[in-house]
Amino acid sequence: MQAKQHMHLEAIEQSEKVPVTVALGDGIGPEIVQATLKILTAAGARIAPEYIDIGEQLYLAGHSSGIAPQAWTSLRRNRVFLKGPVTTPSGDGYKSLNVTIRKTLGLYANVRPCVSYAPFVATLHPQLDIVIVRENEEDLYAGIEHRQTDEVFQCLKLISRPGCEKIVRYAFDYARSHGRKKVTCMVKDNIMKMTDGLFYKVFQEISVEYPEIVAERYIIDIGAARLATQPGRFDVVVTPNLYGDILSDIAAEMTGSVGLAPSANIGDSIAMFEAIHGSAPDIAGQGIANPSGLLLAAVMMLVHIKQAEVAARIHNAWLATLEEGIHTADLHSKNSQRLVSTNEFAEAVIQRLGQLPESFKAVSYQNAAEPIQPTFRYQRAQPAQKVLLGVDVFLHESQFSPEQLASRLLNLTDGVLHLQMITNRGVKVWPQGYPETFCTDHWRCRFMAQTPEQPVSQRDLIKLLSVLTELGLDVIKIENLFSFNGERGFALGQGQ
Repeated sequence: MQAKQHMHLEAIEQSEKVPVTVALGDGIGPEIVQATLKILTAAGARIAPEYIDIGEQLYLAGHSSGIAPQAWTSLRRNRVFLKGPVTTPSGDGYKSLNVTIRKTLGLYANVRPCVSYAPFVATLHPQLDIVIVRENEEDLYAGIEHRQTDEVFQCLKLISRPGCEKIVRYAFDYARSHGRKKVTCMVKDNIMKMTDGLFYKVFQEISVEYPEIVAERYIIDIGAARLATQPGRFDVVVTPNLYGDILSDIAAEMTGSVGLAPSANIGDSIAMFEAIHGSAPDIAGQGIANPSGLLLAAVMMLVHIKQAEVAARIHNAWLATLEEGIHTADLHSKNSQRLVSTNEFAEAVIQRLGQLPESFKAVSYQNAAEPIQPTFRYQRAQPAQKVLLGVDVFLHESQFSPEQLASRLLNLTDGVLHLQMITNRGVKVWPQGYPETFCTDHWRCRFMAQTPEQPVSQRDLIKLLSVLTELGLDVIKIENLFSFNGERGFALGQGQ
């Protein structure tokens, strides 16, 4: 009878475990993942690891993104991924595994807490406690690049309203659920008025739904400078992809050790947790790696899967270990009491489970009643009234000056569309250009109807392109110019 009851209890306990996909990764990955799982098990984390292979061996076996097709099944089934660092082989043809996973699985929010642990970790900013919430799927990281002429290369910056709404709302929801008081938007909308301008516009729209949270905006350059010198000004920072990538590494470095920084990649249904550092192959297999970054990422994972009590237990034990001067080689200093290996550090944390730190403030977590970001929050608006107004034609031409090029283009336009201006690298060079402006072989030629009342059709564009081609001009790209509900959907050239 007792054996049956014991078996029944074991079955209940097993059924309560959350399946988690785990990848050991490359370099120091296996060491720090195993140390982390050892601590989680000792703390009573209710997880059931399911292992997949990723990284260097998969790359070399012919998988260009470092992951085999069958691994996606595990990720989509379990929806939680604890990932060790990977090594991407040098050379062309290898794609970023992180970018592939983030985009494929819709992990739109990259969340990076950056906290100083002075005096036990040396830093110039002992009070630093910032969370960077970075948009994770679009911006320049869309990876759409082209070589267009002998001299000019292009990378497209894509910012969408759905992408902005999801990440901005996530940042405010995160601030609310974690007791944060302020959310700062960092953009460059004084220059990129449409792309970064949209991001800030959405930030303004959503901020009014969170009256208890202070909302502010910084231009990214002065914002980064203030972050580096006065981090106490900031609490939660939300920003597009590229800026967030840079800011989060700066903030992590300011804490005194990038090796302590965790990272969460959150989507509507799947989440990935990892340390922000790399695979450090130079110290792999020596047993000296610090598992702290991955361990703190696992703490974030436990909060995500509603095991907040276990998360706090581990985090407080880690803080107690750190403040007692039990450090791996990367943190060893005059403040250290004992230099330990990776496994010895894990054992020290385990020994302090249930203990609260004395120098650091103890942490606590609460299980959210609902996910921070409910599924499919974005509501698509009704399509705008879209009107074709003209076209930007990009030419590859190295023989003509702006005036010579304009002369040729003015002579050929006898239809609805007429040459309005020519720019080079975004600077207007015709009409009324300046001789000092340096020009490459890449020209943007804007054609518009002579009067706003003249309708423009796709046939007019085709006619224009046919004439340009017949004259031997090298058309490398076009961008149609539209208005949306009467609002111009394209930037004016400098000098207009």
